[in-house]
Amino acid sequence: MRGRTIKLSASRRLVGDLMRFSIGVPRVTVQRQMNVRPLLDARDGADARPSWTVLFLKGYALLSQEIPELRRAYIKFPWPQLYEYPASVASIAHEREHDGERVVLLSTIKGPEQRSIPELETLIRSARSLPVLEIKEFRRSLELARAPAPVRWLLMWLGLNIGRKRARYFGTFQLSVYSGLGAESLNPLSPLTTLFNYGPIGEDGSVTVRIHYDHRVMDGANVARALERFERILNGEVTDEVKSLVQRGAATIMTSAGTSK
Repeated sequence: MRGRTIKLSASRRLVGDLMRFSIGVPRVTVQRQMNVRPLLDARDGADARPSWTVLFLKGYALLSQEIPELRRAYIKFPWPQLYEYPASVASIAHEREHDGERVVLLSTIKGPEQRSIPELETLIRSARSLPVLEIKEFRRSLELARAPAPVRWLLMWLGLNIGRKRARYFGTFQLSVYSGLGAESLNPLSPLTTLFNYGPIGEDGSVTVRIHYDHRVMDGANVARALERFERILNGEVTDEVKSLVQRGAATIMTSAGTSK
C-alpha cells in the first residue's frame, strides 16, 4: 500500500530526544489510592476555584521540601553520583498548538514550595495561554530541536548529567496529567528522578496518585511512605491555604461592602 512520508517537526524531534534519554532510566511505579475530600470541599467553597494541577503541584513541592530523595538526581559526569538540590524545580507538560500541530512542551517553575497557590495558578495559566514563542522554555526547546541530531544529543546529555545545569534546564520533578480528559497515564517516561500524576477525582474525593521514580536514586518503600505523607499534605497544608484564600476573599467582599455604604 502506498502511503506518504511526513517530515518530523521540531516538536516531534524534541519528544523523540526526551524519550531517547528517558528509556535508559530504570523507572518503577508506586501507586496509592487517596481520598482528598477535605481539599475537594475547600476548593468547592472558593469563588475562583484553583485548578487541581496547581493544588497537586503545591502539595508535591511541599513533599519534596521534606524528603531530600525527591530533590536528588543520578548524574554521570564526571562519574556516576547523586546530586541533591536545595529546592525543587517543577517541570510541567502542556499541550499547545504550534504551526498547525498539537505539541507537548515543558515549562519550569523554580521553588514552587515557596510560591502561593494564586502565583502558581498565574504561572501555569500563562504557559497554557501565551503565544508559544513568548515562553522562554518553549522557545529554547524548539530552537534546540532544529539543531543537528548529534548536537542535540550532546547538549541534552550534558544538561542532564552536569548537576548544576540539570535542574535549571530540566527541573527536579515532572508533572504530567490527563485527568481533565478522563484518562490516566500508566507508564509515562521522563529523564527526571520522579514524575507524578493522578487520575480523575471522584465526587467523594477519591483519586489514584502515582509516583514514577528512578530506582537508582531511591527505593519503593520510601516512595510508598512519601505517598502517604503526600495525602496528608494535600488534606492539611494545601487545604489550609485554600481555606485561607476563601476567607481573605470573603473579608475583601465585606470590606468593600462596608466602604460602599
